Amino acid sequence: MSPIHVVAGVIYDSQRHILLARRPEHLHQGGLWEFPGGKVDAGELIIPALRRELNEELGITLTRSQPLIQVHQDYGDKQVWLDVHEVLAYSGNPHGREGQAVQWVNRDALSQHQFPAANLPVVRSLELPSEYLITGEFRDSQDCLRRAERALQQGVRLLQFRAKHLASPDYIALSVQLRKLCDRYHATLIANIDPALFNATQAHGLQLTSVQLMTLYRRPVDTAQWLFASVHNQTELLQAKKLGADAVVIAPIKHTLTHSDAHPLGWAGLEQLATQANCPVYALGGIDAPDLPKVRAHGAQGVAGISAFWPAGAES
Repeated sequence: MSPIHVVAGVIYDSQRHILLARRPEHLHQGGLWEFPGGKVDAGELIIPALRRELNEELGITLTRSQPLIQVHQDYGDKQVWLDVHEVLAYSGNPHGREGQAVQWVNRDALSQHQFPAANLPVVRSLELPSEYLITGEFRDSQDCLRRAERALQQGVRLLQFRAKHLASPDYIALSVQLRKLCDRYHATLIANIDPALFNATQAHGLQLTSVQLMTLYRRPVDTAQWLFASVHNQTELLQAKKLGADAVVIAPIKHTLTHSDAHPLGWAGLEQLATQANCPVYALGGIDAPDLPKVRAHGAQGVAGISAFWPAGAES
C-alpha cells in the first residue's frame, strides 16, 4: 500500500496561538482536530502544495515556511506520510473557506484536543523548543545552579542535567534544586541517570543513553513524563520507537574531539534517521545554534549541545 503524501502547516497568529481545523465528520478521522493541509498531487513539490492547500482551505497566501517534522502513520486501512512545516509568514485572514471549523489554540492547550494519530508527534514537536542544553563542567552545586540560571535567562527552555562524576545522592539532591529553578523559568528538566533512580530526581523527563536504551524492554517512565533517547544508528532508533520515546538525540553529526573514535553520521545520515523517527529529533555533535536552519532542512527539530549553550563561567 503506497502512503498518501500529505502536507500540513503550523500557522501562528500575533500572540503565537496555533490554528487548528476540524475534520468534517464524513472524512477519514472525521471530527478530530488537525493542522491545516491536504494531499500532495502527483509530481507536485512540497512548498507549492502547501501554498495551494492553505489558500484553498484558509484563504491565505504562504510567503515563508520551514520544515518541522515528518510522520509516517499506518492506520490499517491507509498509510499516511505527513510532511509538516511551520508557517513563518503569510498574507490574508485565515478562515474556514470550505466550511470547516477552525480555532486558535494556545500551545499549552494543544494536548486537550483530539487529533488523528499522525498529528500527535507534531503536537510533541510544538511542545519542545529548538535548543536542548546539556550541562557541562561545573565546580560545585552552586556553580552549576548559577550557570544553569544564566542559560535560562538567555532563553534556554530545555535542559538535560548530565553529571557523570557525581555520586547518585549528590546528583539527586542537585537535580531537585534544578527542577525548582527550571520551574521558575517555565523550562523542562531532563535527568540523565539510571532509570531506577529517576523518580527521586523530580525531573520532568528522563534521557536514556544508547546503552540504557538497548537493555530495556518497556518504557521506564510514565507517559505523562518525557522520555528522550540517544541513538546512533537504525537499530537504536527502532528500539527507541518500541519504547515510545517522545524525542531522540541523534549523534554524532560531525567529528568531535571529545568522541574522536566515533564515526560521524553526516547530514545525510541525520536525515535518513530523522525521517524515520516519527518524533522530534535533536542533532548533536560538532554543530552549533547557527546550524539550526540546516538541521531543520535535514528533518530534525533542533540542536542539542554542551558548548553551544552551557555558560563558560559564572560570577561568584
